[in-house]
Amino acid sequence: MSSFIPAGLVFDCDGTLADTMPLHWRAWQELTERHRLVFSETRFYSLGGVPTRDILRMLAQEQERPDIDPLALAHEKEELYLHFLPEVGPVEEVVAIAREHRGKIPMSVASGGSRHAIRHILEHLDILGWFDAVVTNEDVTRQKPAPDIFLEAARRIGVDPLRCRGFEDTDLGMQAIRAAGMDAVDVRHMRTGLPPAALGRGH
Repeated sequence: MSSFIPAGLVFDCDGTLADTMPLHWRAWQELTERHRLVFSETRFYSLGGVPTRDILRMLAQEQERPDIDPLALAHEKEELYLHFLPEVGPVEEVVAIAREHRGKIPMSVASGGSRHAIRHILEHLDILGWFDAVVTNEDVTRQKPAPDIFLEAARRIGVDPLRCRGFEDTDLGMQAIRAAGMDAVDVRHMRTGLPPAALGRGH
């Protein structure tokens, strides 16, 4: 990390605070097999941070599937994923940073997931109360790699984005943090044992 001293911290959730990405992939595998959609693991990781409904719109268009209802299937995928919730564990390297700073400086979560799922994950990990704000895909129009979700997370904790440090685990998320003007930390460099597809290009 740089010598920058942040006045606020903003964390992505899936793959950053919570070790959920392999479980999301299992849910995607069940969903795409059930509805005969083609979606590779490599592409799944490359689209980390993009809301499920937007990925499904993309797949339906590309594969010429007018029968696909992206919103209905996004809900179906979320239900599949929530079955795996008991298996979700923390990303200890990142949660340790949040634990160290809770109650000392404002902290928020900025996630491309749904409010329902993200709150469930944070409650499951018993860390929801650490954060002064939780911003999800329902709270902004433009999703990552646009900076909007990080800008909103900074606004809600009352800290200038230029004085915030953001934590992410995907290329799109890192782009969003940098576009928001925040100090950016790629947590993939802090973790070991990630699937090769999850490592991306790195930054």
